[in-house]
Amino acid sequence: MPSPAPPVHPAKTPPRSAVVRDALGVGVAVGLSGFAFGVTASGAGLTVLQACALSLLVFTGASQFALVGALAAGGNPFTAAAGAFFLGTRNAFYGLRLSGLLGYRAAVKPFAAHWVIDETSAVTLAQPDRRSARLGFTVTGLSLYALWNLTTLAGALGAEALGDTEAWGLDAAGPAVFVALLGPMLKTTAERATAGLGAVLLLVTLPLLPAGAPVLVAALAAPAVLWADGRRARTRTGDAPSTTETENGTREAGAR
Repeated sequence: MPSPAPPVHPAKTPPRSAVVRDALGVGVAVGLSGFAFGVTASGAGLTVLQACALSLLVFTGASQFALVGALAAGGNPFTAAAGAFFLGTRNAFYGLRLSGLLGYRAAVKPFAAHWVIDETSAVTLAQPDRRSARLGFTVTGLSLYALWNLTTLAGALGAEALGDTEAWGLDAAGPAVFVALLGPMLKTTAERATAGLGAVLLLVTLPLLPAGAPVLVAALAAPAVLWADGRRARTRTGDAPSTTETENGTREAGAR
């Protein structure tokens, strides 16, 4: 008589305090990086009002840094905006996953969509149930949005008061923060290969193409790595013996 299957226990719901603590930790840690964006935006020639408007209305750090970085290099505004837009499209894929998980009403979704970024998605997807997911999403989004905008204002005002940001070395603040945020996310070989190839493409095309365009070229690293991984997987599958071939070989060996 077969033994009964072990009971399946549902995932334990974490206490509200633990979810709030983790969400605030992410929101505060990343929200303070808005200071670097404010400094970078001011160094790129944007006014305090323009820098703050970007953080209020765009609110996705990678796209904001890409935009002001291209403008600082003298790039065409349309090319800079295209690169920023391309980086921001990843949030649409996050939204597809979070929509069903959070289950917000149609009237709430447009407002929640503004907070769909890397950090809120990571905290939300780590939760075991809808109640915790909604709490994590709300606390992360609210704390990060508030701090990001406050520190953007502080950074833009501070850079304006200091004058030439390059003389203080503050022009490197934005790229340094971006690399610091990206580094811990590169956990798999494919992710590290994509980042490495993207960096190579960026460095090669930087002196050849107008500002903003190298970012678009570097984005080709992702499909290139995915294609290489898929081809490698098909090659391994083709080289491996099929189940029928293995069984036939075993029978022949037994017969001998």
